[in-house]
Amino acid sequence: MRMSDLVAQYILEMLDAQNGSAEIQRNELAGNLGCVPSQINYVITSRFTPEQGYIVESRRGGGGYIRISRVKMDRGTAIMHIINSVGDSLEKATAEVMLKNMLQQNMIELQSAKIIASALSDRTLTKIEQDKRDSVRADLFKNMLLTLE
Repeated sequence: MRMSDLVAQYILEMLDAQNGSAEIQRNELAGNLGCVPSQINYVITSRFTPEQGYIVESRRGGGGYIRISRVKMDRGTAIMHIINSVGDSLEKATAEVMLKNMLQQNMIELQSAKIIASALSDRTLTKIEQDKRDSVRADLFKNMLLTLE
């Protein structure tokens, strides 16, 4: 498992154990996991975004912390929030992270996630010109999510 996956998994476990809200000391967490503090920043900025259903607050300084909270919303609202956050372009890796987050939050079933991931893969989009794939991927993803509601 990659370090970023380990960091994300650790934070998700903290959120589960603490009712959806966790305070993190970046340097302390980095020391516990054996990574650099910038790795913690990367994971938080890429995997714990408002589009993915999280609020992140931070306080700098000696007693600083990062507080991550899950946003509580119903399934339909959450799916519409994701659709609105996609925009005109969607990279394959970003789509995979979004699907993974949707699975973890029980917004989508595994079989549906597999079908959507397959439809959004580069292999499926091989006949689409490279510079247009992310645009087509975004349109496909948004339309598939609309059918989930």
